[in-house]
Amino acid sequence: MIRSMTGFSRAGAEGPGARLRWEIRSVNHRYFDLQLRLPDGLRSIEEECRAIVAAGPRRGKVDATLTMTLEASASPLAELDRDAARRLLNQVKAISRDIEQPAGLDPLGVLRWPGVLKEAPQTELDALFPAAREALTSAVNELQAAREREGEKIFAMLDGRCAEILEHVAAVRSRLPDVHREIRTKLTERLAALDVTANPERLEQELALLATKLDVSEELDRLEAHVAEVRDTFDKDEPVGRRLDFLIQELNREANTLASKSADTETTRLAVELKVAIEQMREQVQNVE
Repeated sequence: MIRSMTGFSRAGAEGPGARLRWEIRSVNHRYFDLQLRLPDGLRSIEEECRAIVAAGPRRGKVDATLTMTLEASASPLAELDRDAARRLLNQVKAISRDIEQPAGLDPLGVLRWPGVLKEAPQTELDALFPAAREALTSAVNELQAAREREGEKIFAMLDGRCAEILEHVAAVRSRLPDVHREIRTKLTERLAALDVTANPERLEQELALLATKLDVSEELDRLEAHVAEVRDTFDKDEPVGRRLDFLIQELNREANTLASKSADTETTRLAVELKVAIEQMREQVQNVE
C-alpha cells in the first residue's frame, strides 16, 4: 500500500474542566522522528502518547502538539500565592534602594518566580488523561487516513508512469530490426565510399561485433523487470518508500545505458522520454512512506 509521509490531522475532546485539542503534522523524513509537545501538567503520559503515535506512521517527521483550554467555570490549574508574591516584592524594594536607577519590575517576571504560582493538585490533571489519550488516537487515525488518501494519488501517478515506460520500451524493441539494418547499410556505404572490397566473412564478423556492442535487448529486459517489481511493491502492506527509491535508481541506470548505446535518433528520443518519466517517479517516491 502506498502512503504519503505528508499529512495533517486534528482531534479534540472534553475533559473535566478543560478542552483538549491535538494537532499532528507529518512531513518527509528518512526515518521516523517524533516531536511531542504536552502541557506541563500532562507530561506524565508522554510515553503512552509516544506509543500511540508510533503505532501509526512508520516513517516521516511527525510533530504532535496537545493544547489545553480551561473552561470559564473551571477552577484554575494554577493560582497566585499572594503571601509569596508580597515577600518577593518587599525583597525587590529593599534591594532597589541600594541600586542607582533600578529597572522597573516586570509583573510577568514576578509570576515566573518559583513559588509565586501554586499548581493545582496533580489529581485534577490526572482526570484529563483518558480524554487526552482518546483524542490522540482519533488524531493518529485521521492522520493515517490523510496519508493514505495522498498515497492513492501518488500510486495513480506512479502506475501511469510505469505504463509510459513500458510503452517506450516496446517502441525501442520494435525499432531493433530497423536499427540493425541501418548499421549494415551505413557500414556498406562507408566501404563503398572508400572503394574497398571487403571480405564477406570478415564483413559479417564486424557487423556481428558492432551489433553486439550496440544491442540494448538486455537493458530493455531489465527495464521491464524493474517495472514489474515496482508494481509488485505497490501491493506490499509495509513501508515501501526505500524499496521504490532503490528501484527508481535501477530504472534510471538502465535508461542511461540505453541512451549511451543508442544508434539512431529515434532510440535516443525514446531514451530521453524514459528518463523524464523515471525522474517524475523519483520526485514522487521521495514522499512515500
